[in-house]
Amino acid sequence: MKLYLKMKLTNNQKKYLRSLAHDLKPFVMIGQHGLSDSVIAEIESTMLKHELIKIKLRVSDRDEKQGIINKIIKFSEAELVQVIGGVIVIYRPFEDNPDIILPRS
Repeated sequence: MKLYLKMKLTNNQKKYLRSLAHDLKPFVMIGQHGLSDSVIAEIESTMLKHELIKIKLRVSDRDEKQGIINKIIKFSEAELVQVIGGVIVIYRPFEDNPDIILPRS
């Protein structure tokens, strides 16, 4: 597994990424079975093709949802951009030739 350079997104950069994510459909759905190995593999494979993805969580318990979000961020080495209800948006730039050019501040 590659190590990605962790970066702290500014509020302006998050706002920009949220605007790009607005029209995206969720790439991955996480149901009542939680974060299985196959779901983790699907997220990783999607992140190799897309820098910015939406993930839909069908989890009713708030603590369980937060735990899943924390695990996704940790293993994907992505930045959390937004959480709205059961949908999260994460961002991890491509190491070579990123598609998304973030504003400087």
